[in-house]
Amino acid sequence: QVQLVESGGGLVQAGGSLRLSCAASGSIFSIMGWYRQAPGKQREFVATRSYFGRTDLADSVKGRFTISRDNAKNTVYLQMTSLKPEDTAVYYCYCRAFSGSTEYWGQGTQVTVSS
Repeated sequence: QVQLVESGGGLVQAGGSLRLSCAASGSIFSIMGWYRQAPGKQREFVATRSYFGRTDLADSVKGRFTISRDNAKNTVYLQMTSLKPEDTAVYYCYCRAFSGSTEYWGQGTQVTVSS
């Protein structure tokens, strides 16, 4: 059974930093990453990292967020710096199986950036 356990969200002032973690169990994933959903908006892509190291980042976070992954720990991290109020959202861990057809979501962790 696949489980995704997120941690690291919280309240931070604009310009501050936070680090999110998502520890997965039950499978090994080709893609691990993060999406976010702000109030009244659709869920949007933030960043992903493949098992072999390919990284993709949304334009809105390039230069501020860094995604990393520890395959030995089956954990993906999102280091967020220079946070802006518009980064406020629930951040969801996302994993995709190697088959490409099965996706998993974490329960979400709240990130709030105050101005």
